[in-house]
Amino acid sequence: MDKPQDDANVVDGELVDETPTAALAIPSPPLPDPDYSAGGVPSFDFVRDKIENRYNTSVGSVEVAGLGTENTAETLDKKIADRDQAAKNRLAEIRRSMRGE
Repeated sequence: MDKPQDDANVVDGELVDETPTAALAIPSPPLPDPDYSAGGVPSFDFVRDKIENRYNTSVGSVEVAGLGTENTAETLDKKIADRDQAAKNRLAEIRRSMRGE
């Protein structure tokens, strides 16, 4: 038998294990959040802090909106009615000026 001739384009190389070393390591389970138990139940302090934060945010947003605590539902309704009436009056004035009255 004839030996196959060596091809000039063939490059010798070595075999490399394709398994990365990181895949061989066993990952540790994630640590639970300190605000939760291992069973996933939130702590009392975590829940209390969350409720207080939401309450403070709502109080702050009311103050930023300028409504304050002195305003009651009746005074707010009156402000809305006054604003609506002023808008209607202004619209009527614009319509009269367009008609030439």
